[in-house]
Amino acid sequence: MSAPETVATGLEVPWGMAFLPDGSALVAERDSGRVLRVRAGGGKPQQVFTVPGVAADGEGGLLGLAVAADYARTRWVYAYHTAADDNRIVRFKLGGGAPEVIFDGITKAGIHNGGRIAFGPDKMLYAGTGDAGDGSASQDAGDTNGKILRLTPEGRPAPGNPKAGSPVWSLGHRNVQGLAWAADGTMYGIEFGQNRLDEVNKIEPGGNYGWPEVEGKGGDGDYVDPVVTWSTDEASPSGAAIAGDTLYVAALRGERLWTVPLGGGEPKAEFSGRYGRLRTVAVAPDGALWLTTSNTDGRGDVQDGDDRILRFRAR
Repeated sequence: MSAPETVATGLEVPWGMAFLPDGSALVAERDSGRVLRVRAGGGKPQQVFTVPGVAADGEGGLLGLAVAADYARTRWVYAYHTAADDNRIVRFKLGGGAPEVIFDGITKAGIHNGGRIAFGPDKMLYAGTGDAGDGSASQDAGDTNGKILRLTPEGRPAPGNPKAGSPVWSLGHRNVQGLAWAADGTMYGIEFGQNRLDEVNKIEPGGNYGWPEVEGKGGDGDYVDPVVTWSTDEASPSGAAIAGDTLYVAALRGERLWTVPLGGGEPKAEFSGRYGRLRTVAVAPDGALWLTTSNTDGRGDVQDGDDRILRFRAR
């Protein structure tokens, strides 16, 4: 990959990122609860909203962001955040006003809060949740932890879910922090393993991905096996994005950007150790790849200018 340009520096634990129609990015700061607007050409990030009630503790705080599929008409921006008593999804407008809570009751903890949200090709809102340190929740179909949820833009269980009236799209997850779709509609979910193997999974409606019974491939037919695994030292993956036939996965502990060829072939690591911990990767409307570091999160070695956002021009 070519050398990137730096479009923002001095950020405090950037986590979620989503693009507005004009090509600028909204970026969530985990601990401050601020939403910043970063323009593709660079310049000082502009604070455009602060999500009230964010309880930043451990891995919790202001996490994923998503921009409504019909943003040009509705102006809705969505956020997943840790609150005083739970994890929840809210929506708000950048012009001001109190956020509207559209989904709550996702158990919070100091670890495994999940937090990635994204609108799929079907214009439904998907959310990756963590097990909040209780693996048994992941296998409980009536619990929203350890799941991928599929919701309407208003926060209700989406029509066509595996079980009518349930928000659960897939289960048996440990801590999902990456969601991405290929051009053919195939959905991928990225999640943290425990001590051995991190996973890239093809997400099937109603699929059970095995946690806590299985870490990595189970091979017994009861659970869906991952399509790619890495050791936790090589990855500890968070955000994911697809451009063309390549899946990009940002790795925290692994301090690298994984490129996974979806048409076959071995994954390749880019920038190993060069920028430190990498949290979020996303494709902008113009095809450029944006990548955020996460060195100020208490687990990284802070470099000059951290945290930063890097932009790679479309190939």
